[in-house]
Amino acid sequence: MAEDTEDLDINNPQRYPSFVEVICKSSGKTRRFAVDTDAGFAVNLINKKLRSDVSGGDGGNIPLASYIEAVKEGEEEEPISFGPRSVLADYGPGWRLQTVVQQNGSVMYDVTGVHVRPARAQKADAKGVDESHSMKRASQSALNFLYVGKILFAFLLLFVFGAIFTLLLENLPQFILYINSSV
Repeated sequence: MAEDTEDLDINNPQRYPSFVEVICKSSGKTRRFAVDTDAGFAVNLINKKLRSDVSGGDGGNIPLASYIEAVKEGEEEEPISFGPRSVLADYGPGWRLQTVVQQNGSVMYDVTGVHVRPARAQKADAKGVDESHSMKRASQSALNFLYVGKILFAFLLLFVFGAIFTLLLENLPQFILYINSSV
């Protein structure tokens, strides 16, 4: 009978939570992630959801998360910062995980630890997306013509080099005879 109670304690998955909660300072929402999730992945997912909330019509520029830190409630202890490759961990009662909102000039890193520029959400008006988006379309069409021109130029060079090598190979036997006769 004592063995039965020991088996229940070992096999009880509810005893330890299988997730960690991260509080997003920008939206005020709590996001749940599986234990052993990379902090960089969590930050990217939180920012992706923030961007989709902004494009969904909440309006305004919501500041994106830079990184995640663990802070102890009620005490002025130094927070524990999670790097992009760090594994999220729950430090027990009184500790909570929260995002740190990026400030102007702060550095952001992606999941691999590479520095990335923070993306800005575009504002929508009555006409649609702001003017910077229409400028991208105009430059893309110009790039398409330039791209096609470069490809055609590469084919032209390919045929020119092919013609030169063909001429050289056709005249190679005569060149070899000329060298042998002069020696």
